[in-house]
Amino acid sequence: MKLIHISMRQQQGEVREEGADIPSLTKQEIEVSLKKFETDSGLPIERLYSRSITGPEKLGEPGKFPFTRGIYPEMYREKLWTMRQYGGFGNARDTNKRFKYLLSHGETGLSVAFDLPTQLGLDSDDARAQGEVGKVGVAISTLENMQTLFESIPIDQISTSMTINSTASTMLSMYIGAAEAQGVSRKVLRGTTQNDMLKEYAARNTYIYPPDESFNLAIDIIGFCSKEMPKWHPISISGYHMREAGANAVQELAYTFSNAVEYVNAVVARGNPIDSFCKQLSFFFACRNDFFEEIAKFRAARRIWAHIVKERFHSDDDDSAKIKFHVQTSGETLTAQQPEVNVIRVSLQALAAVLGGAQSLHTNSKDEALGLPTEEAVTLALRTQQIIAHETGVTKTVDPVGGSYYLETLTDELEARALKEFERVQKMGGSLEAIKSGYIQSEIQKSAYDFQKEVDAKKRIVVGVNKYNEDRGKSKIKALSISKASVREQISSLEKFRRFRDHKKLESSLDRLRTEASKSASERQNLMPFIIEATKQHATTGEIGKALREAFGEYHPRSKF
Repeated sequence: MKLIHISMRQQQGEVREEGADIPSLTKQEIEVSLKKFETDSGLPIERLYSRSITGPEKLGEPGKFPFTRGIYPEMYREKLWTMRQYGGFGNARDTNKRFKYLLSHGETGLSVAFDLPTQLGLDSDDARAQGEVGKVGVAISTLENMQTLFESIPIDQISTSMTINSTASTMLSMYIGAAEAQGVSRKVLRGTTQNDMLKEYAARNTYIYPPDESFNLAIDIIGFCSKEMPKWHPISISGYHMREAGANAVQELAYTFSNAVEYVNAVVARGNPIDSFCKQLSFFFACRNDFFEEIAKFRAARRIWAHIVKERFHSDDDDSAKIKFHVQTSGETLTAQQPEVNVIRVSLQALAAVLGGAQSLHTNSKDEALGLPTEEAVTLALRTQQIIAHETGVTKTVDPVGGSYYLETLTDELEARALKEFERVQKMGGSLEAIKSGYIQSEIQKSAYDFQKEVDAKKRIVVGVNKYNEDRGKSKIKALSISKASVREQISSLEKFRRFRDHKKLESSLDRLRTEASKSASERQNLMPFIIEATKQHATTGEIGKALREAFGEYHPRSKF
C-alpha cells in the first residue's frame, strides 16, 4: 500500500496519494481511516475483511465436532428453539395465571423467577422478608405453594427452567413433590435448575452459605440428577449474570468456562465418568447490543467447550461435547428513558441469539427498566421471538451468517482471547480460588467502570440517555405492582400450612438433614435425598434453610475498605 502524504491541501479538504491514479481522499475520509474502531469487548475492527483465519476444516459441519456452526445438523429447520419468558411475581396463584396466559399465547417452555426471600432460604413471614415478598419473583415457601404454581399445567409435557441457586436443592425437591402429586415420575421431568453458585460469589450475590459448602451442594444436585433425573439439566452455568454485572464478551466466555471446569472436576472426583453426566450440563449467556460480536461469541462458545470436553476431560462421546445454552436478552441494556425504544434493542439481541444458534431464548420486555413486565409487554416480547421464527426466513437454512469474513475473524479472536483469560484463571488454581481471592470480581468491576466512563464521556452512545434524549417527559408506561392482598394471602396460607403437619416426623427429617450436612464433604452422603424427605414431611423453605445454616454457617464477605 502506498503511503499517504498529507499536504497543505488538507486545508481545502483534499488529500492526494503520491503517484496514485485513484480519486483524491477527502479530509473526512482520512479522519475516518485513522479512527480506531472496536467491538464492545475491545476487539479491533478493520475497514474491510477479505479473508478469515478460520478455514473450512476448522468450521466443520453443523452437528459435527467442534460444532462451530451448530450442535445439530438441521438446527431450526428441524426444531425451533424453546421460547421462554422469565416470569414470577406475587404468590403462586398469581404466577400460575401468568404461566397459563403465556402458554396460551405460544410460549413453549416455562421459566420461573423466585422472590428474594425464597432465593435466600427465608419463609414469606420471616421478619427479614418484609417488603420483599413476591416483588422480584414468586414466593415459594411450601410444597403446597409449588403445587399451586403448576396447578392444571401438565408438568410431564412442559420444560421448566428455574432461576434458583442457593436454594436450588429445596426448589427442585418441591418440584419433584409437585410432579409426584400429579402422578408424574421424576425420571420424565424436563427442565433446568440454575444452581450455579460460583457466579453468585463472582457477580450476583444471592448466596447464603460459605463458598465451599455452596459449591458442594451444587455438586450434590448434579450427581443426584445424573442418576435420578436423566432428562433434567441440574445446572445452568451462567455467564449471563457476570455479563450483566459488567463483564465483556471475552470475560463472559472465560469465566463461564472456568466455572464449568470447576464443576466438572468436582463431579469427576466423586467417581462419575465424564460421559455419565456431561450431556446434562447446560449454559446461560447474555446477548447485548454489539450484533456481530454476540453472534461470534456463541460460535466461539461451542468450539471452546467442545475442545475442553474432548481434550481436558477425554470424553469419548460427541454428545458430551455439545454445548446446550439458553440466551436472555440483556436487561442491563434496557433504559427507563424512552422505554418503547427497548423493543428495538430486544429484537436485535434476540435475532443475534438465533443467528448464534441458541437452544432456548428469553426476550426481555420493554418495561423491565421500570418494574416487572405487564401482560401487554410480555406478550410483545414473546411475539418478537415468534416473528423471528416464522417471518424472517432466518430459520430456513443452517448457520445463515457462517463464512462471513468479519464474523469468522471475530469468532477466532474471541476464542483466542477468552482462552488466554481462561488459562490465567487455571494458573490461579481455578475459579473457586480466583473468586476467593477476589480476582474475577475485580476484573468484572474494572470492565463495568470502563464501560460507564465511556457512556459518561459520550464515547459510547446510548440512545435516549446521552444522545437523542430530547424527550425528557415521563414515560406513559405503567409498571406492574404487587397487591398487598397477594402478600397477605401468601403469609396466611403459610400459617395454615404449618398447623397441619406431623411435627415429630418433620423435626426428625430436619435433624437427619442437619446431622448429615454437618459432616465433612468427604464423609457425608449426597444431601438431595435428605432434602427431598424433609419436603415430603412438609418442611418449609425457611426451615430447610435454617437447618443448612446451622450446619454450614452463613457467608459474610469481608469488605476491602
